[in-house]
Amino acid sequence: MTLLGLGLALAVAAGVAGVVYAVGLIRSDVKLPDDLALALDIGRTRTTRTGNAIDRLGIRYAPMVMRMMGPARVTRMRARIDHAGHPYGLTVERYAARRAVYGALGAVGAVVLITRADWLLAVLVIAFGWGWADLGIWLAIRRRRDDIERTLPDFLDVLAVVVSAGLGFRQALERVNAVYKGPWSDEIRIALRQMDVGVSRRDAFDQLRKRNRSDQVGQFVTALQQGEELGAPIARTLLQIATDMRRTEAQNARRRAARMVPRATGVITTLLVPATMILLIAGTVIGSQIHFGDVFGGNG
Repeated sequence: MTLLGLGLALAVAAGVAGVVYAVGLIRSDVKLPDDLALALDIGRTRTTRTGNAIDRLGIRYAPMVMRMMGPARVTRMRARIDHAGHPYGLTVERYAARRAVYGALGAVGAVVLITRADWLLAVLVIAFGWGWADLGIWLAIRRRRDDIERTLPDFLDVLAVVVSAGLGFRQALERVNAVYKGPWSDEIRIALRQMDVGVSRRDAFDQLRKRNRSDQVGQFVTALQQGEELGAPIARTLLQIATDMRRTEAQNARRRAARMVPRATGVITTLLVPATMILLIAGTVIGSQIHFGDVFGGNG
């Protein structure tokens, strides 16, 4: 047996053993620490079956991954998960569990591919194991931010109308929030519950701003607090905030459209012009029935 065949056989055996061990871990009833059991239970009904199986497989190795990450990175990751809105009940412990599973799959796949000399695929598999969990969080942050920025101006318009009808700001916020669904509604609900347990309105909205990486949310909180300090009417402040947000979004849309023009020009110059020239030259050569063998002395 050659060295390549031996390496491939060992990699396959390791993969089979890993699958058998994984199935055993999933089916086992090993007692987990309370914090890991709680992390595994959070979001269990909200995540997919595949995600839940991955979490159960890797949750035992979450403490090891978190120690390797270090306290500073764990804190940053906890903040990122907050910004993502805890998609599918994600916690930092469940994130560490997924990093363990994806990392193990990437390592096994890379070994198999390296023994077959598929270096490019091996690099891609290693990149998958290293960054797949972070990619999901990054996409969730962007999707959540876009949803909030799209919902916020209309929310403020309706809130201004309800406040103008005579309700207090707190009651109007609860009334309007009951109609809306989505990430912004969840954030307002969290702020309302914080105020219910004694947190001041200013502190609750400060924490709301910290949980969201959105310029519009920061603009809303800042303008609301400044209006409260200056004694400006809340309804007028809300309408002004909504107007400013729509104006800012229109300006950003124009900037994005302006940036797309040189990109489109670059794509046309790089791809379409050479392809068109090749078609024209090939059509000319074929139509003229030139025999390159005769031209370069192939028959001589």
